[in-house]
Amino acid sequence: MTPKVLLATRNPGKVKEFAFLLRQAPFPLTSLDEEGIQLDVRETGHTLHANAQLKAAAYSGDDRFIVISDDSGLEVDALDGEPGSLSARYGDKNTDAERVAFLLSRLQGVPWEKRSALFRCVIAIGMASRIVGLCEDECSGMIAFEPKGERGFGYDPVFHLPELGKTMAELSIEEKGRVSHRGKAARKALQILERVKAGE
Repeated sequence: MTPKVLLATRNPGKVKEFAFLLRQAPFPLTSLDEEGIQLDVRETGHTLHANAQLKAAAYSGDDRFIVISDDSGLEVDALDGEPGSLSARYGDKNTDAERVAFLLSRLQGVPWEKRSALFRCVIAIGMASRIVGLCEDECSGMIAFEPKGERGFGYDPVFHLPELGKTMAELSIEEKGRVSHRGKAARKALQILERVKAGE
């Protein structure tokens, strides 16, 4: 039986993005909701690597799946690397808009030249309850003074890419896939999936 690649996230923005980024994967793609998987794995790790691996190992106990799990974080230089691995829970806020507003409040008064930041993505690939691959990449930019753009999710509306003159939320899914931390890491994950396929 050919396994499916299970996207181990309930974030609809991530599911959509990964479905695009991994569209050339040598296995069919599916998601937790599509498979009716109720298991919820808490991100209790203190690093992006730990959280990605926690989820990949937990969901890959089911041998029908090769699991793709990522943890991504925003690291802002003026905030000593915050929010980092706490990006999805920053300030105990419940929505993307609230977390963006909280971030901007923390950067009030910080001039443009000191608003440099990094998006980092770690992807773990799990099979048979073990990690068979780890991919990481990053994307550098600046934190804008206000949100711009209707696309993307998370901190995309305030992550400004100087070389493009746009925020991540102003990019098409194709443009974002070329330059984003997740797009770069996903291309590495595709290579691992190809090797897994070749080794069947």
